[in-house]
Amino acid sequence: MVTVLYFAGLRERLGCGREQIPLPAGTPTVGAVLDWLRTRDGRWAEAFAPERAWRVAVNQHMADLATPLKPGDEVAFFPPVTGG
Repeated sequence: MVTVLYFAGLRERLGCGREQIPLPAGTPTVGAVLDWLRTRDGRWAEAFAPERAWRVAVNQHMADLATPLKPGDEVAFFPPVTGG
């Protein structure tokens, strides 16, 4: 299992801030988790559509789709941050 966190607009859109999900079979990566999330229903597919901007961190370190996962990891999805 991994803990998945959703922040800001993603949390509002999905109606979920935190959950635990099983690791995908095979070689678990952030991309594999994302593929699984997109299959849930239309709002998940829309929230994580390829054209939408979001960032991901694994265990509080910036990550990408190829980042490997192991049981107990924390995966956080959040919108891009702008500053000035």
